Amino acid sequence: MGDRWHVEVDRSVCIGSGMCVGHAPDGFWLDSGRQSHPRAEDADANERILAAAENCPVEAIAITLLESGEPVFPPEE
Repeated sequence: MGDRWHVEVDRSVCIGSGMCVGHAPDGFWLDSGRQSHPRAEDADANERILAAAENCPVEAIAITLLESGEPVFPPEE
């Protein structure tokens, strides 16, 4: 069994570019105000969700390991 992630979008930072939906339509959706939401806050580790986080122009998406809370993206510096 693979890793499970907790996915959050900081809607105070989100600019509604839709890049996340373009990279992972199964992982994100935009509301009527063009604010991003994860389709599921807890999800299996998934390259498309990671690509969405990495390509968010304002880094509004945070991913952590569900069990430990260790950051997946953005990585700790």
